[in-house]
Amino acid sequence: MAYTLPFLRLFNPSGSHLAFSSTKFSATLHAASFSNRTRRLASNSMSQPAATNSSTPSTPEVSPSPPDNADVVVQYVVLRRDLIDTWPLGSVVTQGCHASVSAVWSNKDDPVTIDYCSPDKIDSMHKVTLEVKGEPQLKNLSEKLKSGGIIHKLWIEQPENIPTCLATKPYPKSIVSSYFKKLKLCK
Repeated sequence: MAYTLPFLRLFNPSGSHLAFSSTKFSATLHAASFSNRTRRLASNSMSQPAATNSSTPSTPEVSPSPPDNADVVVQYVVLRRDLIDTWPLGSVVTQGCHASVSAVWSNKDDPVTIDYCSPDKIDSMHKVTLEVKGEPQLKNLSEKLKSGGIIHKLWIEQPENIPTCLATKPYPKSIVSSYFKKLKLCK
């Protein structure tokens, strides 16, 4: 069984603004594929109980656990403690989200990033959120990462032009952990 959508509105860049496009087309979604993906995503949620579907036999999805010596892929996010103490918490968290998404999206074709975001691993990502004292320490860390060839995004809030945080692209932990060993976990 397939569903056909008669049209879809798209956003297209138009100068510095986004405008609605009147482009119309048909898209066909295959119900089985969509249903399986939805069920898989629902069953992997860490905050919600697994969804049950009475029409599908209940068989647990078993994914092999990595060997004990496997190198976990991790993304590091570093926030500024001075901003955590002075800005609303949600604003600081948002800055970290911006940097994290930007680092992943900018490296979407990287094999490690592709693996990190793969459907079978999307609900078990590893992130480490650390803190530095302030702007000078954040800039120093960014320079240290740059000189070490570690790809990252230094998020600079606009229009204020304030460096607020940074995030690495996903890396095997053994490659990047030494750059962060002197930093404290963000609490």
